[in-house]
Amino acid sequence: MKIFSYMEKYDYEQLVFCQEESSGLKAIIAIHDTTLGPALGGCRMWTYDSEEEAIEDALRLARGMTYKNAAAGLNIGGGKAVIIGDPNKDKNQEMFRAFGRFVESLNGRYITAEDVGTTEQDMDLINLETDYVTGTSPGSGSSGDPSPVTAYGIYKGMQAAAMEAYGSSSLKDKTVAVQGVGNVAYKLCEYLHKDGAKLIVTDINKEAVKRAVENFGAKAVDPDDIYDVDCDIYAPCALGSTINDDTIPRLKAKVIAGSANNQLAESRHGDVLHEKGIIYAPDYVINAGGVINVSDELEGYNEKRAMQKVEKIYDNLEAVFKIAKRDNIPTHVAADRMAEERISNIRKSRGQFLQKEHHVLSRRK
Repeated sequence: MKIFSYMEKYDYEQLVFCQEESSGLKAIIAIHDTTLGPALGGCRMWTYDSEEEAIEDALRLARGMTYKNAAAGLNIGGGKAVIIGDPNKDKNQEMFRAFGRFVESLNGRYITAEDVGTTEQDMDLINLETDYVTGTSPGSGSSGDPSPVTAYGIYKGMQAAAMEAYGSSSLKDKTVAVQGVGNVAYKLCEYLHKDGAKLIVTDINKEAVKRAVENFGAKAVDPDDIYDVDCDIYAPCALGSTINDDTIPRLKAKVIAGSANNQLAESRHGDVLHEKGIIYAPDYVINAGGVINVSDELEGYNEKRAMQKVEKIYDNLEAVFKIAKRDNIPTHVAADRMAEERISNIRKSRGQFLQKEHHVLSRRK
């Protein structure tokens, strides 16, 4: 992998390699863009097949956080960290404290958080060495489990998508097919049930499905059958890449809005949805409730304020749909454009300030 060529192509700022022999720490911190503020993104722990794979994952995820944070209207940039190792066998206190010292050494350019393979308890250990961490346990003044807040953001985003597709934000009597009924999706089903929506659910976890059927009167279907059901809204809330060449022809929904990451198998599948007139709520816009929630910890967490910020996901999606119509482009491209325009505008305004400051200094000389 030609690291500098890759970084130049996507305009990364910094890549940090972290090693501490006694604890076994091998970590990579990628900082993509800090135009809007310090880079915030989770710390993932994973058993990568190679060091190159770990580097690529850190870089890819960091860039994704730049777009997610910008589209959410947050004053933070994008970054990500990965720790190479098995989260079930290789963790130890010294490892996360060592990682915390590396985060501290960046002087606030990167703020870490919980991610795949890491927990609140791991964040507490990192917090022993640095204040540049979110998602610690509630006793430390953090927001706790982000699932309910993320679900609320999905719910508000689904209302915005329904308004775009059906001319009303009401989800009453709408049939929603929910793929995956984990923590976030279960809470989403609760919101939808209270609104009077009709639910069709599936999950490989039969107990999760049973709970949704018993508590919300949902209809259960086998995992592969979820794409064929008659519904108004398809909510992918499990694995990524479920919008692909096989599933798109089978979908009957006019709206796709869910919590899963990387819902499009390929970017071109977003183009296909656009051509078919299906309203797609771009995943990183609609599922930003979690990062909005933890970012509020930077101000001293206030649940009411955080929920008010999450409600703006409705407005953010309205803006995406407006750009898509303005430029006649698919919504996933419009989301990127919205994020890029925000970063570009801030960069320009900062550049003008620096030019004026330089001019004043020159005159003084």
